[in-house]
Amino acid sequence: MPRRLTDDDKELWQRVARSTTPLQPMPSPKPDRRKAPLPDPQAPEPAASFTPASMSQQIPAAMPPRSAKQVAKQATAHPAHPRINLDLAEPVARQLARAPVAMERKLHKHMMRGKLLPEARIDLHGMTVAQAHQALIGFILSSQARGLRLVLVITGKGRKKAPDYVAPMPVRAGVLKHEVPQWLRAAPLGPLVQELRESHQKHGGAGAYYVYLRKRR
Repeated sequence: MPRRLTDDDKELWQRVARSTTPLQPMPSPKPDRRKAPLPDPQAPEPAASFTPASMSQQIPAAMPPRSAKQVAKQATAHPAHPRINLDLAEPVARQLARAPVAMERKLHKHMMRGKLLPEARIDLHGMTVAQAHQALIGFILSSQARGLRLVLVITGKGRKKAPDYVAPMPVRAGVLKHEVPQWLRAAPLGPLVQELRESHQKHGGAGAYYVYLRKRR
């Protein structure tokens, strides 16, 4: 049970109350109205923060599966090794066509139209370069000794290179096709040959040569 205050207690409390000074209430904080500093235009931009979400946006979506037909079509349209023509030499046919006519012009026209029948022919298919050279020398010397004038030398057009063929150095198709005209212009066959042209289509076209020999003395 609480004790009641006596008169002496009340008087003591009043003395203490009169001697005390009331406390000042704390002022309420004022809002900060200062302006923020202006950004420096020359300052570098802060680096973008790395998050898993940003990484997922940078990774491209997976390509849908393609069929074998689509893969083959793309490889054909954009080959991995595009072919580059490194052979800058003039074609043999153009060189021969530009050469002046040395034989009788009327006979030349008949020959180029395929109306002159070759009197002899030699086929160099399947021979090595050395074998073909020796065979050609023997054939031309023998034909000239027999008094023949128009002979046919078959070389073939040469195999075409595959679309994906790649070589570090230019390689011509048909070695014999390019070598035979050189042999027919050089010794010992050059002095015996009066005219050299690619044959008419009926006699082999670009795969054979007309060789018109000079008369035997």
